[in-house]
Amino acid sequence: MNELSTVPGDAGERGGRSPSPDDGPSLLLVDDDAPLRRSLERAMERRGFQVLAAESLKEGLNLAHSSRLEYAVVDLRLEDGSGIDLVARLRQLHPQIKVVILTGYGNIATAVAAIKAGAMDYLAKPADADDVINALLSSGGNLPPPPKNPMSADRVRWEHIQRVFEQCNRNVSETARRLNMHRRTLQRILNKRAPRE
Repeated sequence: MNELSTVPGDAGERGGRSPSPDDGPSLLLVDDDAPLRRSLERAMERRGFQVLAAESLKEGLNLAHSSRLEYAVVDLRLEDGSGIDLVARLRQLHPQIKVVILTGYGNIATAVAAIKAGAMDYLAKPADADDVINALLSSGGNLPPPPKNPMSADRVRWEHIQRVFEQCNRNVSETARRLNMHRRTLQRILNKRAPRE
């Protein structure tokens, strides 16, 4: 094991103590998907973070109360609650904390709710450790300005369907399965022209 991946103490010791300044930036990782959590925990430790891992909202809150935290990566859907609620509590306990939400259930409404609760970014699972670090370390001021003429929701939907259709080598049945829609509905959409932007 190289020096970057070595973190003082084992997982049991880390859970109850506050990271020292020499350990690197402190990161709370809350996800109920054990394989993903362990993988992301190891990857973040190799990149110099002092990781405190939790599998539930309750465990995450306990660690937040007993630790000095700089960063957090939180799953949107936890078995005992919502990651959005945890984000709001983390921001109350640690006003300067930078939080990223991870989700396997991405949609615009939850992304907006996560940002309003205080998350800096919203990433789809499985998220790469480099993507998580980029999201955590980016400042809100680095975001590009919104487009002057954003695409309509119909146009975004149509382009997504076209992209999946091409990925399926233009196989209508496979595309319909992947999009979880009826084959005839998909055929009607594919036969129409693209909606105006």
